[in-house]
Amino acid sequence: MRLFNRFIDHLEEWLIATFMAVATVIIFVAVVHRFSAGIDWVWDYTSGFDLTWAQELCIILFIWMAKFGAAYGVRTGIHIGVDIVVSHVGPTWQRRMVVLALSLGVLFTGVIAVLGARWVAFMHETGQVTPDLEWPRWIVYLCIPLGSGLMCYRFLQVLWRFVRRGELPVHAPLAGGDTGGPAA
Repeated sequence: MRLFNRFIDHLEEWLIATFMAVATVIIFVAVVHRFSAGIDWVWDYTSGFDLTWAQELCIILFIWMAKFGAAYGVRTGIHIGVDIVVSHVGPTWQRRMVVLALSLGVLFTGVIAVLGARWVAFMHETGQVTPDLEWPRWIVYLCIPLGSGLMCYRFLQVLWRFVRRGELPVHAPLAGGDTGGPAA
């Protein structure tokens, strides 16, 4: 199981970084292409490139990145959470509230993964394609069940660790000991 978890951890990080890097490069190239239209000698070389698909691909990449990034956030303790009520109650109620919150996270992301899989199946049946890239929409929407399923798995991991050992993931401070807070 540890080998599987390490594989998923690395795959998750690799996918997020790749989606972000590819989208960044595409946006840079598209912006340079757009602004080269005002420079005649550059436009002579770049006018033959059709980048009408760039915006659509970047949107798709950022959506996929966000879905997998949310799962990464749960695993590393950087996912958003409101704990003002939890921090003002006793240890018994804190534990109950954390278990409840994590269980609701499991339930919600599990439901979204299942409904997302049904949506992907529906999109597959309809044969719809994206406007610019003309990719099958079911492939684009596949990020919903995959990302939500991974996020559900991460919530289950955190819940299991909390119930067994009382530990929650804590995000490490920034390099150099800077926590992002006010200076001491």
